[in-house]
Amino acid sequence: MSGRLAPSMTPDTEFFWQGCRDHRLLIQRCTDCGALRHPPRPMCPSCTSLAWETVEASGRGTVLSFVMPRHPQFPGFDERYMVALVELEEGTRLVSNLVGTTPEEASIGMAVEVRFEQFDNDVVLPQFVPAGADADAAGGTAGTGADR
Repeated sequence: MSGRLAPSMTPDTEFFWQGCRDHRLLIQRCTDCGALRHPPRPMCPSCTSLAWETVEASGRGTVLSFVMPRHPQFPGFDERYMVALVELEEGTRLVSNLVGTTPEEASIGMAVEVRFEQFDNDVVLPQFVPAGADADAAGGTAGTGADR
């Protein structure tokens, strides 16, 4: 896919996108109460602390919901693509694309794992494929830094 829109980066999200470029799925963790949070933000919603660090997620999760947008076609996306809400093993949730499967094969509760895909404009995004899918067949590169 060429022309994929670059994500919006802020000081609060830069670590996440740098992690993606390094093929690592990083999640914020409050250093005061230990709560994980995504999307990244400056303050912990549990204890209102401004102190945080990052932890590397396993990249494994479960599909909680998914949709296949129809019209109008969004620039930079294939005609048919799926958007999924994935709950990671660690308990945080991410919205991403579900790739390497068809809408007919996709299901709520499906086990998935992250793959990182680099697009023409140096954007690297986490994508989710059915667990155990071959990285080459699913598109992208396998695993997180934890797998290396």
